[in-house]
Amino acid sequence: MKPNPQLNKFLAPYDKQIQDLTIELRNFITDLVPQANELIWDNYNAVALAYSKSEKLKDAFCHISVYARHVNFGFNRGAELTKEPVKLNGKGKLIRHISITDFQSFPKNEIQPMIWEAVEISEQLNNALIENNSPPKSIVMSISTKKIRPN
Repeated sequence: MKPNPQLNKFLAPYDKQIQDLTIELRNFITDLVPQANELIWDNYNAVALAYSKSEKLKDAFCHISVYARHVNFGFNRGAELTKEPVKLNGKGKLIRHISITDFQSFPKNEIQPMIWEAVEISEQLNNALIENNSPPKSIVMSISTKKIRPN
């Protein structure tokens, strides 16, 4: 799936290293789960991308949050993961993440089974996702006019 054309515009204010890292993480997810939709928010404090087999955030299994000096790769229901070879950060009820500064240090092999488990959790919560055969889309969900990040 090609990214929404606006994604490059949203990432343009960030350093090239952060832009490249974001695209590499995005490609990692879309290659691994090609049927997932990409939901994009150009938010107040970060650019956020969520991956879901529906067009709803509540069905998302993982996400990317782009900041000025790092990118967070997270799981929307990370607290529920049982296969956790990678130590995830977060103290909230559900969301867990790791912070990344370069793709070479991203633990691809360890994260992969975590992504598959996250997809399974999402499908268990919404059985309709299992049979979803719609072509994936890259959708801009919202654009914040005020920003406290590179803009």
